[in-house]
Amino acid sequence: MITRRLLLSSLALAPGFTPLALAQAPAPAAAGPMPVVATFSILADLVRAIGAERVAVTSLVGVDSDAHAYAPSPADARTIAGAKLVFVNGLGFEGWINRLIRSSGTRAKVITASTGVVALKAEDDHGHGHGHGHGHSHGENDPHAWQNALFVKTYVRTIRDALVAADPAGAALFTGNAAAYSASLDALDAEIKAAVARIPAERRRILTTHDAFQYFQKAYGIAFVALRGVASDAEPSARDLGQIIRQIKQGRITAIFMENITDPRAMQRIASETGVRVGGKLYSDALSAADGPASTYLDMMRHNIGQISGALAQA
Repeated sequence: MITRRLLLSSLALAPGFTPLALAQAPAPAAAGPMPVVATFSILADLVRAIGAERVAVTSLVGVDSDAHAYAPSPADARTIAGAKLVFVNGLGFEGWINRLIRSSGTRAKVITASTGVVALKAEDDHGHGHGHGHGHSHGENDPHAWQNALFVKTYVRTIRDALVAADPAGAALFTGNAAAYSASLDALDAEIKAAVARIPAERRRILTTHDAFQYFQKAYGIAFVALRGVASDAEPSARDLGQIIRQIKQGRITAIFMENITDPRAMQRIASETGVRVGGKLYSDALSAADGPASTYLDMMRHNIGQISGALAQA
């Protein structure tokens, strides 16, 4: 085992070594990375991006999985019991989390990552709902705030501050990573806006499986018609399906998209009845596996706008 004294003496012999270089090196994590929990894969990715090697992040809801319909296991309670921090999205997204935290007996600090975000309401007041009882599982707010890249800067600040408070020795690392990630979010936001600007205005209207893109719609000007409400497990009625098929035949919807977390059968039926183009798969509430096209939040947003642009730009 390399002792600190041995490490110092070997560093002192290294060419170009100065004591200042050692002073600037980040302090080692006391006993390995800090164990933290995030409720779902997108949030886990953000925590990893800021915490880097000083955190060991466990995501309760895995990739390609639906947090709306998640049923926690006893293993999840054990994971939370061993964590120092638990990051949740909030805005009613994880209806199951408070019960799980209570049953785990954890002493972890619970951080609501969306704190400070100006939430949109989950009612049918944004022009594309179909009366699916938006908010049955979420209360008043639409929880999908990460679909606006600039809102994620608020998540990043909240994550940074929580990590600094829990692990002050890593403050410089967390602050630097947060600043770099925020700059990436500014670049991503500009990229999405530029892509939307290239789509003819009359074509910026698509159908998705559940109502997860209201923040994207408001920020970027793509109109989303949702087959289901904010909760992905609400089934569309025959009347809703008929209404959507009519809109497609009238040319008001130019492409339809599957989501990685929902059953594709209703969408496939609509596609076969209308002949409308299936624009591909969007990632709404969960990342893809590591070898997929949306294994990080930044990749997910780039994949989604790429799919949307590709489908809508074709007349």
